[in-house]
Amino acid sequence: MGLGHLSTEGAREDRGSIDRLPTAELVRLMNEDDQAVPLAVAEAGAQIAQAVDAIAERLRQGGRLIYAGAGSAGRIGRLDASECGPTFNTDRVLAVCADSDAAEDDYDAGALDLPTVTARDAVVGISASGRTPYVLGAIEQARRANALTIGLACNAGSELSAAVEIAIEVLVGPEFIAGSTRLKAGTAQKLVLNMLSTLTMVRLGKTYGNLMVDVRVTNAKLRDRATRIVEQVSGASHEDAAAALQAAGDEARVAIVMLKRGIGPDEARSLLETLPLRDATH
Repeated sequence: MGLGHLSTEGAREDRGSIDRLPTAELVRLMNEDDQAVPLAVAEAGAQIAQAVDAIAERLRQGGRLIYAGAGSAGRIGRLDASECGPTFNTDRVLAVCADSDAAEDDYDAGALDLPTVTARDAVVGISASGRTPYVLGAIEQARRANALTIGLACNAGSELSAAVEIAIEVLVGPEFIAGSTRLKAGTAQKLVLNMLSTLTMVRLGKTYGNLMVDVRVTNAKLRDRATRIVEQVSGASHEDAAAALQAAGDEARVAIVMLKRGIGPDEARSLLETLPLRDATH
C-alpha cells in the first residue's frame, strides 16, 4: 500500500533547499517547525482527557496500561513505561515494541507480543501513520479480550483510529526531513504519552498536589527528593523527615502519615489501605 497520501510522508516545498542553508538558519527553521507540535496536541485535548479517565478506571480495577508500537513510536512507548516505575512506584505500565524495522509489517507479531490481556486492561496503539500492521495486530488482540483500546496517530481518518474505542489524532503535518516521523510525530507522541501516564497516576492518587509521593528511593538523588517531599507535606524538619522516611522503609507517603498523625509505620500503612493520603493526614 502506498503511503504518499499521508500528511506525515509529505515533502514541504519550502524546505527543499535546507541542505544549502547555514547551520544557524537550520536550527531556526527546525525549532519553528517544532513549535507547532504542542498546538497540535492541544487540538486533541478532549480525546486525551477521555482516554485518561478511561485508563484510570481500568487501573482502579487492577488492570494495566500497555503501549504497543514499532520503530520510534514503540521506543517512545518503552521510554514512557520505563519511567513510570520509579516515578509512581508501579509495575502496571508496560510496553511492547516490534523487535526490528521489518517486524513492524508483521500483523501477527503484534498480537503475539502483547501480554495476555483482560477487560481490566487498557492498550494504546502508537503509530504515526496510523496503519502499522504490528500495531493493528496488537489492537485487534486487545479487542478480542475486551480490553480498552486507544489509538495515537498523526494522520486523520487512519485505520488505527477506526479500530479503537478512543482515537487520539495529533496532526503535525509534514516533517522537517520528509517522512522522518521521529521528529514532530515522535515529539507529539511523547507529549501525549506523558499526559496519559502522568495524569492517570494523578487520578489514581499517586501524587499529593504536584509531589511524587510514591517515588521509589533507589539512589541519593531520589532519597533527597523523597525527604524534601516528606518535609514539605508534613511540615517537619529535614532531620525528622529523613528519620521518618528511613523508619517507613523509604515509603514517603507512610512517613508523611507517621509525622502528621504521630503514629508508627505499621499503623500508618494500615490507615493508607483504607484512606487516600490527603484524608489519612487529617
